[in-house]
Amino acid sequence: MEKPKSPKPAKMPRASAASAKKPALAPAKPGAARKPRARRVKIPYSPEEIREIFRRFSIQRPEPKGELEHVNPFTLVVAVALSAQATDAGVNKATRALFALADTPEKMLALGEERVRDLIKTIGLYRNKAKNVIALSQRLVDEFGGEVPLTREELVTLPGVGRKTANVVMSMAFGVPTLAVDTHVFRIGNRLRIAPGKTPDEVEAAFMRIIPEDYLFHAHHWLILHGRYCCKARKPECERCVIADLCKSPEKTCDVPAPLVELPAQVV
Repeated sequence: MEKPKSPKPAKMPRASAASAKKPALAPAKPGAARKPRARRVKIPYSPEEIREIFRRFSIQRPEPKGELEHVNPFTLVVAVALSAQATDAGVNKATRALFALADTPEKMLALGEERVRDLIKTIGLYRNKAKNVIALSQRLVDEFGGEVPLTREELVTLPGVGRKTANVVMSMAFGVPTLAVDTHVFRIGNRLRIAPGKTPDEVEAAFMRIIPEDYLFHAHHWLILHGRYCCKARKPECERCVIADLCKSPEKTCDVPAPLVELPAQVV
């Protein structure tokens, strides 16, 4: 009598080559600041042209400055947070009275949300912004001894503070070369096709790849001011542009650059 054959073990499905090579991703830590990734898009500028663009900006504005009024890192954090969907001029008008009364987290908490709301009610979204100002002040007192933290990872844990605000504070308050992408920088990156991206993070990463290191510290102010006063949203004023000959924007209306002279000092 023949021995019954042992059943063959069932074959396990093979892992695909892709799944075999890719390790499982560790979950992101809460509050960790993500590093922006740039899409690899070929831009129509040579490294020499990019350096020349920033060289001209440096001659035009040797010492560019942010236009938000502040007296210390805390008031800078508050001013930048309030500037979302608002103009710098509008924020300055509201914060002059606010900062005269409260220039530290402790004084802001003593002022209270209702009083803060009354002082900033000329700014868009003022109710939610007042709530965030009080919440970030409380967090600074509870978690950071009333001091503004130095790192992006810590800054973005503050209520109402995102990556752009953190980058502005790191640059203007602590001298760290960063690139804050506001509406002007985002527009220039895409309009000029110099740092294209679908999101501010993508534009930031694209600019960080191409800006010469020796021009990086002032780059975000040069770009913001160029977008605010020359390469305007509705209609760029190409005849006043010092990089008109280098610009590759399809919207460009002039190929002759404006005279490269130092502009009058900013009144901030």
